Amino acid sequence: MAYELYYWPTIQGRGEFVRLALEEAGVPYVDVARGEEPEGGVPALMALLEGDSVPHPPFAPPVLKAGRLLIGQTAAILVFVGDRHGLAPKTESGRLWVHQIQLTIADLVTEVHDTHHPIASSLYYEDQKDEAARRAEDFRTARAGKYLGWFETILDRGTGPWLAGRSLTYADLSLFQVVDGLRWAFPTTMKRLERRLPRLVALHDRVADRPAIAAYLASERRIPFNQMGIFRRYPELDP
Repeated sequence: MAYELYYWPTIQGRGEFVRLALEEAGVPYVDVARGEEPEGGVPALMALLEGDSVPHPPFAPPVLKAGRLLIGQTAAILVFVGDRHGLAPKTESGRLWVHQIQLTIADLVTEVHDTHHPIASSLYYEDQKDEAARRAEDFRTARAGKYLGWFETILDRGTGPWLAGRSLTYADLSLFQVVDGLRWAFPTTMKRLERRLPRLVALHDRVADRPAIAAYLASERRIPFNQMGIFRRYPELDP
């Protein structure tokens, strides 16, 4: 059975965290909205979100369909994939710890998004440039270092090369994505911060070198960063 992933077809966004886990796990999945078959494409995504036949309708993508299961919210999807495919610890305390890290990553992702859309997602960036400049300055000088420093502390105090110790989990894959995205959106800031984050940089590189991830990153399945996703490059926000 192939999983069905429902997410926007032209951006990495929050769906990329799910894609990375599925690619690392080596399980078959269909990126539904990117398909050209009659039952695919954006209409299939919208039918899922707006249809009246789903008993537990998701609020927004990403959504993963696994048989009769329909799972929304990135962190919830990753709990499911992690437990089922060896990307989560076996102990309850370990699973809760990795889930906690993932939720903190979700908080960071929201703050990244708000650097370019601090007022409303429905407005263009050009309609909120002044507010974005103020928000981005706070993110660069205070928030980014606080978040990334926390991950560095986890790795420093841990018992292995990964966030949860000796085994890779979905949280490591998600943190790779965050570092990759921040390097694209805030290259100047990341160049400054990474001098104090050697363990985080090493984790990013270890994930990138994993065979399944390296193959994915080199494939057409990996959507390039662009100005429609969460991580956007506006040079004026990263002087």
